[in-house]
Amino acid sequence: MTAELLVDRGGDGVATVTFNRPTTMNALTFEGYGLLRDTFRGFAREPGVRAVVLTGAGDGFSSGGDRKKIVAALAEMSGDEILAFTRLAGDAVLAMRELEKPVVAAVGGAAVGAGAVLALAADFRVASERARFGFVFAKLGLSGADMGAAWLLPRMVGLARATELLMLGHVIDGEVANRFGLINYFVPHAELATTARVLAAKLAAGPTDAHAVTKRMLNREQHLDLAAAIEAEAQAQAACLQTEAFRTTARRLGQG
Repeated sequence: MTAELLVDRGGDGVATVTFNRPTTMNALTFEGYGLLRDTFRGFAREPGVRAVVLTGAGDGFSSGGDRKKIVAALAEMSGDEILAFTRLAGDAVLAMRELEKPVVAAVGGAAVGAGAVLALAADFRVASERARFGFVFAKLGLSGADMGAAWLLPRMVGLARATELLMLGHVIDGEVANRFGLINYFVPHAELATTARVLAAKLAAGPTDAHAVTKRMLNREQHLDLAAAIEAEAQAQAACLQTEAFRTTARRLGQG
């Protein structure tokens, strides 16, 4: 793995993915988006990885696309080249959402632009008082709807807050993000890494297949009405009730 993205596979089923360009606040290059996508796609084929922590080296989480290597370069690209890039960036988010294993983002610094959307793509966000979230696309004259932000953000903070954040490009601190409902766990900075790791380890030790079904249904049901959602859950849960993992647990409880 190149230095831009570090991957550490722990013995407890937790893989840690670290954005590793601290001198640029972990800005992403074109190659970085591809590496991130391919890494998360690869985790789907690794039974030893049962949960993932996504974090950044140094003082930032990720400042998004590198201003020199991506932003300036895009201004000189053809329409086809630009579309290929925007699709690549979106694929990185899709890879995280489609990975049927829990993903925990540990945010202890700036998560702006693409970095903010990648934090959104995780299943859990653990953040400290040093965290900063900013969907700053509008400040570049771009749509705030990028990489799935307009799909993900309203589901977390509501349409009114999402509209404000995406159109005005405000950068908010960890306390405000927590108040908006963007964060699952708001912790002192000194406890950030440990909290994220303990959470991921707890998830990794849990029912992997059941977590996969839960994440799949959370993604799927946002497109369904209530009746269809209840039917989809009935079918998914019926399948879970027929697994050996459930039957083993049920037998143990029945003997208690």
